[in-house]
Amino acid sequence: MARNATNTLLHNAKKSKNDEFYTQLCDIESELQHYKNHFKGKIVYCNCDDWQVSNFVKYFKANFKSLGIKKLISTCYIENDQGKFFEYNGSNTKIQLLKGDGDFRSDECAKILTKSDIIVTNPPFSLFREYIQQLIVNGKMFLSIGNVNAITYKEIFKLIKENKTWLGVNLGRGVSGFIVPKHYELFGTEARIDDNGNRIVAPNNCLWLTNLNNFKRNEYLNLSNNYIGNEDAYSQYDNYDAININKTKDIPCDYQGCMGVPITFLHKYNPEQFEIVKFRKGHDEKDLSINGKCPYFRILIRNRKYNYNPILISNG
Repeated sequence: MARNATNTLLHNAKKSKNDEFYTQLCDIESELQHYKNHFKGKIVYCNCDDWQVSNFVKYFKANFKSLGIKKLISTCYIENDQGKFFEYNGSNTKIQLLKGDGDFRSDECAKILTKSDIIVTNPPFSLFREYIQQLIVNGKMFLSIGNVNAITYKEIFKLIKENKTWLGVNLGRGVSGFIVPKHYELFGTEARIDDNGNRIVAPNNCLWLTNLNNFKRNEYLNLSNNYIGNEDAYSQYDNYDAININKTKDIPCDYQGCMGVPITFLHKYNPEQFEIVKFRKGHDEKDLSINGKCPYFRILIRNRKYNYNPILISNG
């Protein structure tokens, strides 16, 4: 999908609070395979999910025994009506209407959340900040899907910097697309109607956000470039003592100062290898700039090994 079409689609969804983006089962299976050891004996709550159509509910019900889940609960928002409640314990199912509309922020749903262990869902894009904050305040483990631009929200970035949340395994094209209602316009070359008649939109700029440990969080980024001897290849910022990096793969192995990297770096971020220093702003609290021009959002990082060994590595 063309970038302008992607941005238009998600911007319109946020602006109109038209949040009916339903996650495909294939994308849920692709991500959840990396967290299977987290669910044993846990109460799983999908708090933005109609049990009749939710692929999250379908996944957890189908894998209830293999994951060792204690209980599966879902609640669904119904505008101007009573929301839906679903509960499954592996053998018995309980289905009923909620007293309220099922908004995840309601006292009724918040009470269910406090008694649950892991929250997994695709929350409304327009309420992503508020949704994640509720989980953090309540100290819940979670796995949620959202827009990559959520990284740039100051509330979300602060949580990432403090290692209270991080990116999941799949990002961008690793999320194959969302099922949307008939009234949604299908944008871009990757928009399609599948064999089941589902209308699929593939923004290609979505992520999973979580505080469940996964293998990518523990991987060390292989750094093969050198700064020493190639200084001219790296621009300096006008308003911060740091070099600019346009692509994560270009991070040098021998630079001990701060570096400005693209936001997609967070998909490769290992907190044992790098320290996140700051987001986007220079010493003057204006956007980072090079010769008066501002690159797209940058995250300022530092290689942690130089906290202990400040001697630069030579080319030899």
